Amino acid sequence: MSDVVEKTLTALPSLLSLDSQPGSAKLSSTSKLGNLIRGITELTSKHEEEKLIQRELASIKEQVSSPNTSMRQMKELMVRAIYCEMLGYEASFSYIHAIKLAQQGTALEKRVGYLAVSLFLNESHELLLLLVNTVLKDLQSTNLIEVCMALTVVSQMFPKDMIPAILPLVEEKLNHQKEIIRRKAVLALYKFYLIAPNQVQHIHNKFRKALCDKDPGVMTASLHIYLQMIQENPEGYKDLTASFVTILKQVVGGKLPMDFNYHSVPAPWLQIQLLRILSVLGKNDQSTSEIMYDVLDESLRRAEMNHNITYAILYECVKCIYTIHPKSDLLEKAAKCIGNFVLSPKINLKYLGLKALTYVVQQDPKLALQHQMTIIECLDHPDLIIKRETLELLFRITNAQNVTVIVEKMLDFLRVSTDDYTTIDLVGKVAELAEKYAPDNEWFIETMNTVFSVGGDMMQPDIPNSFLKLLSEGFDSVEEDRKLRLFAVDSYVSLLQGEPGKLPQRFLQVISWVLGEYSHLRAELQPSTVMRLLSKLLDTKNTSSETKTWVLMTMTKLCEGAAGVSVAQEVSEAYSSSLDTVLRQRAQELQHLSQDSELRARVVPRDAGLEPLEVDSSLSFLDGFVSEALAAGAAPYKPPHQRQEELAQAKALSLEPYGLSLPISISSCSIADRQSPTLLSMSSGLSGDSTDLSHKGGSTTLKLDGVKRVWGKEGYLAQREPVEETAQVEVPSPFRSPSQQAEADSSHSQTPTPVPTPEPTQEKQQLASSLFVGLSSQSSVCLMGKSESAPQRFRRKAKSPSSSSGASEQISNSLVSAPSTVDNLLCDNLLDTNITSELAVSSPTQTSQLSQSLTTANGTCDVELTDTKGSNHSLIRDLSVAVAADPSPHEDPDKPKDFSSHLPAELSGFSHSEITPLCSNQSLDLSACHVQQKDSLVLVVFIYNSSDSDIQQILLELDSDDLEVSGVCGSPVQEVGSQSVAVCQYSLSVKRPSVHVEVGGVVSYQLPVGTPQSAQFSYKLPLTSFIRPLTLSTEEYGTMWLAFSHDTKQNLTLINEGQESLAATLNVLKKKLQLHIVEIIGLEGIVACRLLQDQPCLMHCRVHAGTLAVWLRSPVPDLPDCLMYYCQRALQEH
Repeated sequence: MSDVVEKTLTALPSLLSLDSQPGSAKLSSTSKLGNLIRGITELTSKHEEEKLIQRELASIKEQVSSPNTSMRQMKELMVRAIYCEMLGYEASFSYIHAIKLAQQGTALEKRVGYLAVSLFLNESHELLLLLVNTVLKDLQSTNLIEVCMALTVVSQMFPKDMIPAILPLVEEKLNHQKEIIRRKAVLALYKFYLIAPNQVQHIHNKFRKALCDKDPGVMTASLHIYLQMIQENPEGYKDLTASFVTILKQVVGGKLPMDFNYHSVPAPWLQIQLLRILSVLGKNDQSTSEIMYDVLDESLRRAEMNHNITYAILYECVKCIYTIHPKSDLLEKAAKCIGNFVLSPKINLKYLGLKALTYVVQQDPKLALQHQMTIIECLDHPDLIIKRETLELLFRITNAQNVTVIVEKMLDFLRVSTDDYTTIDLVGKVAELAEKYAPDNEWFIETMNTVFSVGGDMMQPDIPNSFLKLLSEGFDSVEEDRKLRLFAVDSYVSLLQGEPGKLPQRFLQVISWVLGEYSHLRAELQPSTVMRLLSKLLDTKNTSSETKTWVLMTMTKLCEGAAGVSVAQEVSEAYSSSLDTVLRQRAQELQHLSQDSELRARVVPRDAGLEPLEVDSSLSFLDGFVSEALAAGAAPYKPPHQRQEELAQAKALSLEPYGLSLPISISSCSIADRQSPTLLSMSSGLSGDSTDLSHKGGSTTLKLDGVKRVWGKEGYLAQREPVEETAQVEVPSPFRSPSQQAEADSSHSQTPTPVPTPEPTQEKQQLASSLFVGLSSQSSVCLMGKSESAPQRFRRKAKSPSSSSGASEQISNSLVSAPSTVDNLLCDNLLDTNITSELAVSSPTQTSQLSQSLTTANGTCDVELTDTKGSNHSLIRDLSVAVAADPSPHEDPDKPKDFSSHLPAELSGFSHSEITPLCSNQSLDLSACHVQQKDSLVLVVFIYNSSDSDIQQILLELDSDDLEVSGVCGSPVQEVGSQSVAVCQYSLSVKRPSVHVEVGGVVSYQLPVGTPQSAQFSYKLPLTSFIRPLTLSTEEYGTMWLAFSHDTKQNLTLINEGQESLAATLNVLKKKLQLHIVEIIGLEGIVACRLLQDQPCLMHCRVHAGTLAVWLRSPVPDLPDCLMYYCQRALQEH
């Protein structure tokens, strides 16, 4: 810091020519300013500084008032006065002399005079009016320096009322031959537009001319005006989108002069301004957004993360990409950029990443899911700003399932926060979350109690008002209303029985009102008991007069019975002579109403809040009084805004102080249903070298009691399968270390004894599962800040869990839908070739004993009696059928059938999965397996007739959202004889990669006797069944690597086998996943594979820090993420 001060002081005299020799490199020993600075730096106390400055100001005042003071001396006196003002000491006597110096001096002296005026005065200062004529004269001067100084002062401060006087002169400067004049004129017009936009509306076309100026500086200055105008009316400037894109392309391409570069970055501030403009123009406009896709991609590519200014550009690029109409490639690159920020060890970059993540999380909630462990660590970060921004992010992703944990974290931060602004902000957020997502009445009341206790009297008044309104209005259910109010009463009585003197005043006011309105709901609670508790508040020293007023009003409502009347009389006597008129009035009301129960019942009736209030907003009952006053000569009423306008017109100069300047808030993006193009974005850097991402940190203090996912959008979820709750935890995260990932996955492996997990890591994973629950589901989750069709202020308990029995009685002819990508990532036994088959079948309610529900080893099958006549089937019909005799009919019927002998001859030479039963009943058994050929995968379905009669009109249909299903040539099945097997073949290829792909089907058939029957089933396959080796040369690999855009990175476990650890690891992957090892060079290896049909994926591996840093690339968006997960599981199971 001392170096900066020394350099500043060294340069100041030469700039102002205070020394005897121009261009002197150090403060002159005879300079008065130099002596003043040296004297101040040698002082040892604030008191000595004040004495020195007062002497200096007295000396300056005496000299500026002397008629013998020259302009050169006046210049130095103004500089010394500026320095004293900078130190916080008033030098108002010098203001008028600064204006005189700007009016009368030479160019250098005018420069100091204008500088002093701009530092001394504000826009509303009355002396500024004396500078108008000087500015007018200098604007018409032929001296460029004087014109520049006048425009600078105009752009910094100028009276609003005097703008019309100089506006024509400033307009003329837009056509000046010197670019510096044109630039300063544009900035002056921008200032005019901010303070008086109506006065510059007629020159908007000249702004367009400035945008096309040949000088980049003038064009840059015009962007300030355009950003302001586009934010106010984006539709009026859509035609300029192509121009802004062209300018940004030229800037990014380095077409501007080198003078605009900053640390080799071309015009970074110009790029930021253009990106902000494009984000406003492209919001909710697909056609406009398509124009800017290429330049945004180029901006992301060229902005290498090597300097702070490039981080700013990347941040604006990310915001722009997530604001305009989405494009999958750009979204993925922006997600990687955010990941790099969040994972950075630098605090500033981590804060920037959290800021960007907070901005985009409402459009892409899964992006927060990818960085869940990093966010968890940020909650324990020593930097309070990081903690606060992390809580803001959690606020944005809050939903009904994670509200309890997030609110608890916010309250923990509030208890230790000492910043008033942070307290006010977080208290409002907690109250909003509690009202919107509260899981039950008890939690809501307890949370609001904590809010009132922690927030104190600093909270906004609308928070307690909203809470009381919520209690008063209630809900649709009378019973729910009663429970909520009863719990509030019990809670507040217990608080008053403790230490109420420590509670904030607003909380005491809330307690008083609630007890006055609803304490009668608790039958065993006597009104006199409540009144005695309230009377203790009146005797507390800390209780304010306003709170005492609330207490007296409450006692007025409760003064029943002899005991209550006695307490009321004591209190009313004590306060009937109070100096506070309001307290005295309330005491008199209490005294009279306590003695007259009938009057009290009419004045403060019980349950009065349930009655609708009629409010006469026009105050019509005062019409007679107003008419009489007007007739007597009273002035008519004028609204405040009209009075202010007339007051402004009455005086030439506004002397009002600065008003509060509220920042323009960035509106939240309203792009609906925008999702990340890839399931996971596992970027850990821009180079191929991944780093160790293991997370270290102490254990959290999370209270896990009651945090289970038992509350959802529809209410209580106690009947949900426990697998779903596990699924919320087991999302594979790229930011866990290999050991952490292995420990997390071990809970789903087939090994009965899981690997023990260290306690801190386990707690962090449990915290992550609670904080980020609900973000991985494909269904739309109501996040905080997103608009809802029917928002609710308070989520009540569902009356009863939804019964699953009713759903099983409904007829459904649709197939089982394919699982979502995230759900597939949560499936167990990912590398197991034993495919789990699931069958969901429904039967009509009219069926009697003929309808059956049987279970198989891997699924369920319900027979459905339907009429297949006239049905319209659009699915793939079964083809290529072979009928064979069944094995001996005398074998055990419960023993699973072996259908391997019925495989078609052309498939017998290939490896196939285990034949898995799909469903089984007394007439028909379905089983399936898949056969892996070199360039295809065939699904074989075995239809076995276990009955003693032929089954006719068999129809087998398959469909899938993830797979292309096509039948192998042959004839459809029409009939299967008794104890015979029919075989159907289908060729499968992947449409959309996911960890598990699923094909659903329905089989319908006709028995000789009875109605038609049908059954639904599903068959899951791992994605590895579709992986094949891709033989490439190293040169071909390099060419393809550069052409692919979708990639992911992660550190995997390295198999330690001496010097050949890399080769051993790659051989394991080759064996289990059918990969092709292209080449191994030292500590690096390259691998290639393809997904049927012909969808390549390339892998680059490098041994780094005892782990295997893996980088996958592919032209298919989801393929690298899915393959990375299989690589991880393969190495863990080895």
